[in-house]
Amino acid sequence: MNKVILMGRLTRDPEVRYSQGDNAMAVARYTLAVDRRFNRNNDDQTADFISCVAFGRSGEFAEKYLHKGTKIAITGRIQTGSYTNKDGVKVYTTDVVVEDQEFAESKNSAGSVGDSGFAPAGRPAPAAAGDGFMNIPDGIDEELPFN
Repeated sequence: MNKVILMGRLTRDPEVRYSQGDNAMAVARYTLAVDRRFNRNNDDQTADFISCVAFGRSGEFAEKYLHKGTKIAITGRIQTGSYTNKDGVKVYTTDVVVEDQEFAESKNSAGSVGDSGFAPAGRPAPAAAGDGFMNIPDGIDEELPFN
């Protein structure tokens, strides 16, 4: 079984490209900084930096909603590969292929809406209702990834 579950923060905005051809597909690449539970051998590094790649609708979601500093939880699988670089050296790669991704903290705990990456640019932020649920502005419900 090849199953990965990670929670961390994006180290930078996702890099998104689209495949060529009739059925162009989004391919989003980002790095998650995942905190370590404890420090071994007085190592200064307290996080691991995990390369992730999301395809299709997951890639589109990453492009639209994820930004540097956003805390997310993902599930996926590890995929290894290799290629020969321009100097003729074989380079080995390890990525997590994202199957599911979701926000791991509320907007309020992340700071402002712009920092958390929850609201798309140019859209009003949803206001909190008195019952603890958020009101979704008119016209945005068609764009939400969880209809």
